[in-house]
Amino acid sequence: MKKNISIDERIIFALDFSEKKEATTWINRLKGRISFFKVGLELFLATGWDIVNFISENNCKVMLDLKFFDIPQTVKKAVFQVSKRDVFFTTIHGNDAIIQAANEEKGKGLKILAVTVLTSFDNSDMKALRLNCDVEDMVFARAKKAIELGCDGVVASAKEVKQLRQQLGDDFYIVTPGIRPASCEKNDQKRIATPYEAIRAGADYLVIGRPISQAPDPEDMVDNIKKEIERALNDLN
Repeated sequence: MKKNISIDERIIFALDFSEKKEATTWINRLKGRISFFKVGLELFLATGWDIVNFISENNCKVMLDLKFFDIPQTVKKAVFQVSKRDVFFTTIHGNDAIIQAANEEKGKGLKILAVTVLTSFDNSDMKALRLNCDVEDMVFARAKKAIELGCDGVVASAKEVKQLRQQLGDDFYIVTPGIRPASCEKNDQKRIATPYEAIRAGADYLVIGRPISQAPDPEDMVDNIKKEIERALNDLN
C-alpha cells in the first residue's frame, strides 16, 4: 500500500458537535490548517448527509465514524449507501461475517476501518465484561482478523500501534484516537498518547477533537501538533 499523507491530513479533527452551524464554523476556521474531518454519530443524526457534503465541497476528506454493527446484510447495505458518497474512511465493528459483508460493498474509493477496542476502555472494563484477556491482546486479535478479511485499516490507541506494526506490517492504515498533547486533560479517555508518541509508534492519522476545540488558541494548538507530527516523522526516517 502506497501512502502519500500530507501533514495537513494527519490530523482528523473530530466534529463532536450537535449542530451543523457550529460544525461548519469550525470547518471554515480550520480548513487552512486541517484537511480531514470526522463526522460521528451525534453530528450525523443532527445533520444527515449535509455535513458530509459540506466537507467534501470544501475539498477536505471525511471520516464517517458511525461504527456499523448489525447483522451482515444490514451492515452491507449501510456500507453501500456510504460508498455512494464522498467519504474516505468509514468504521465498523463485528465478527468475520460482518467484516466480510462490509468489504464486499465498499467500492473503489471508500476505505473500511475496523474498530478494535474503544480508547475509553482499559483492562478493568475488560474484566467487568468478563473477557479473559487484556486490551492489547484483544486489539491485536481483532486487527489481525480485520486485515485478513480485507479491511483497509483499523482504529486503535497509540498504546497498541507499535505491536501492530511489528507483527502485522505497514500495509494498512492505523487511525488513532485518544490523542492528548501534554498540556491537555485526559477527559473520558484512558489509553492516551501525545501526537509525537502516536506517530513515532507508527500511527498514520490522529483523531483529535477537544484538545483543539477547547484550547485557548485552537489555531496555535493545531500548529504545535503539526510540529510534533513532523518531528516524529523525521525521527522515523
